[in-house]
Amino acid sequence: MSTYSPNGRVFQVEYAAKAVEKSSTALGIRCIDGVVLACEKQLLGKMAVQKSGKRIHTIDLYNGLAMSGMTADARQLVNKARSEALEYKNLYGSYIDGKTLAERVAGFIHTYTLYWYLRPFGCSILLANYDLSNKQSYLYSIDPSGTLFSYYAFAIGRHTQAAKSELEKIDFTKITCDEAVKRLAEIIVKTHDELKDKELAVEMSWCNVNHSSSNGKHVPVPDEIINQAIDVAKEAKRKEEMEDDEEDDK
Repeated sequence: MSTYSPNGRVFQVEYAAKAVEKSSTALGIRCIDGVVLACEKQLLGKMAVQKSGKRIHTIDLYNGLAMSGMTADARQLVNKARSEALEYKNLYGSYIDGKTLAERVAGFIHTYTLYWYLRPFGCSILLANYDLSNKQSYLYSIDPSGTLFSYYAFAIGRHTQAAKSELEKIDFTKITCDEAVKRLAEIIVKTHDELKDKELAVEMSWCNVNHSSSNGKHVPVPDEIINQAIDVAKEAKRKEEMEDDEEDDK
């Protein structure tokens, strides 16, 4: 598995990336007052409990993780991140910063690409962090190879290209967490294919210094805020489709 092909490729890592490309979309935006994570979660059927199968997890008070790809693999990364955060807290007496946490998880992921008796994790993750030391928020992305980057906004999963095109239109020097929730809902609804994809559910979390439920801590976005944003996004999409149909008729 860890052997290079003649043209310098490691196919198992590329296959792991393909697993991510076929999974539900996850997005994140770094805002002026925090950071927001959002996941498109497809319900498996009418009997499935909507709150089960979470794709966003809290690592510690100021760190959160969103996943795309094989959820069973990603849960092991959640456990690893929580272990690293707890070890750091016990050793230094403070919460782990986002950069250190991201680097440790990225190193762990990379290790699984090096040995023949291991396989790469079939998932990519987004890490959201609010740093108490400098009162800044950060967003990190780690792919199945262990490559780590910091972003103002990023998307992973099935509709990555369409989502990135929409994210690039955002002014990151002005957007707030409240506005980001609406924007992410709009992107998820816009890229969701109702004919091909299963029933849509949206999961969101944030580290929002201006909201009483968060105060910089990583918590789920209140359901009423998510539902309102989704309803507005669906109505906007419906109007856009009606306008397109009218133009086609002409």
